[in-house]
Amino acid sequence: MKRAGPLAVASGIVTNGTGSLRLALPNKGRLATPAVTLLHDAGLDFEVTERSLSAQVRNHDLELLFVRTEDICQYVADGVVDLGITGQDLVAERGGGLESVVPLGFGACALVLAVPRDGAIRRPEDLVGCRIATGFPRLTRAFLTERAIDARLVDVHGAVEVTPRLGMADAIVDLVATGSTLRLNGLRPLATLLESEAVLVARAGVPDDRRDPLVTMLSSVLDARGREYMMMNAPASSLDAIRGLIPGLSGPTVMPLADPSMIAVHSVVERSHLWRLVPALKAAGARDILVVPIEKVIR
Repeated sequence: MKRAGPLAVASGIVTNGTGSLRLALPNKGRLATPAVTLLHDAGLDFEVTERSLSAQVRNHDLELLFVRTEDICQYVADGVVDLGITGQDLVAERGGGLESVVPLGFGACALVLAVPRDGAIRRPEDLVGCRIATGFPRLTRAFLTERAIDARLVDVHGAVEVTPRLGMADAIVDLVATGSTLRLNGLRPLATLLESEAVLVARAGVPDDRRDPLVTMLSSVLDARGREYMMMNAPASSLDAIRGLIPGLSGPTVMPLADPSMIAVHSVVERSHLWRLVPALKAAGARDILVVPIEKVIR
């Protein structure tokens, strides 16, 4: 008889016999690569291949499972995994039971109601009696009910945008990132039902002390993205002006130099502000300005 492997089945649910924390990741699609990149940037050591179904993290008690993005919420809810990375839209469509722990800053999109560009529908209320194609029936029904709009939903998964041209629907509700697919299919957005991005979700009952190290390291990477560490020398008399320009996370760090009339100022700044900050700092007397990237910010 074969010995049971690391996965065991109990009460119809696949469980992890090793006791490792388990995290479900998208196995393909627009969230897959950014999710893996985020984990690597957080310092987790693991390898994946195109056909990977799972991976064991070498430097943390964490097992990764690669599954369909659409299935991750169910895996988390059923206790197959402790945590998952998926879209906020899918969490909202499921309708409760999961905790969105951390927004992850990638996979931004919107769930929109769209109609043919040259059609007669100009506002949501014009959809009374119409057919709406969508893979998000719960969110769509909630939107219609809130506005007392009586319309029929057509359940469609994949290529939702073509349904009006095929005569299957009068409108659609679907995810939109740039809007180019809508335009290509002669559609225009009429309303936004939900703004979405990738999130880390957890099931109830996962102890904080098990998930907190992972959450802390992921958050440290997210906090560092878009920020730079800035160092400069300046006359001590310029401190007030410089402090007003770069408040930093908790105020700038100020250190004396060998010359008592000079100081060194260190601070974390937003990358997008550099073009405005550098000329202003130079005008205030700062010099020898050094800007370096940040990998992590742990609060």
